[in-house]
Amino acid sequence: MNLYAIWAIYRYEMSRAFRTMTQTVVSPVLSTSLYFVVFGAAIGSRIEEVEGVSYGAFIVPGLIMLTVITQSISNASFGIYFPKFVGSIYELLSAPASFLEITAGYVFAAATKSLLIGLIILATAYLFVDLDIQHPVWMMVFLVLTCLSFSLMGFIVGIWATNFEQLQLVPLLLVQPLIFLGGTFYSISMLPGVWETISLFNPVVYLVSGFRWSFFGMSDVSVGWSILAIIGFTATCLAFIGWIFRTGWRIRD
Repeated sequence: MNLYAIWAIYRYEMSRAFRTMTQTVVSPVLSTSLYFVVFGAAIGSRIEEVEGVSYGAFIVPGLIMLTVITQSISNASFGIYFPKFVGSIYELLSAPASFLEITAGYVFAAATKSLLIGLIILATAYLFVDLDIQHPVWMMVFLVLTCLSFSLMGFIVGIWATNFEQLQLVPLLLVQPLIFLGGTFYSISMLPGVWETISLFNPVVYLVSGFRWSFFGMSDVSVGWSILAIIGFTATCLAFIGWIFRTGWRIRD
């Protein structure tokens, strides 16, 4: 394992993030704060509690997941797309580093940035609502796994994209609707029977549900299924990335 190669890529990506701190950290935190104001105050005044939890506190795990997922995809996709755009990716491919080491450098950097943003949003949430995290260790496990898995997905999107517009295509048309329909602002038990059943086919439901369980001890689906879902998604992304580097798809052409 070439740890130096991983560290070099990681350090470069993190330095780029700190150079664009306003865009990388401040912007998503401010956007999420607006969600707290609009949904927590406006809608929260009409929906006082969801399964014994105040609505303002109930949406905190969903908002963190919303931001972490979108930021993980965005950071990782741009990180690998830019070397393709300027042509420096051939230097990476010719370097003494395996696909796992190249992937690890970009994905760990994107996951670190997303994790930092998620923790900042969690700290910001305490300014708006009272929170008591029942399972803090599991909260960090779900948060870290989500950052890693969706950074892997973002890495795939960055390799697939052929222009800057396509970088936004998957997050906007696929991921974001799944997030909003995945129980971010509501419990799927509040839906009519047929729609609750349909929601179970949304993979984001399992992530949000498991993460919410770590806060309040309540979930829409089994916590075991939530853990299996995120592990399975991570393994699938790793396998697909391995295939990309073996075949050179969208890298060497």
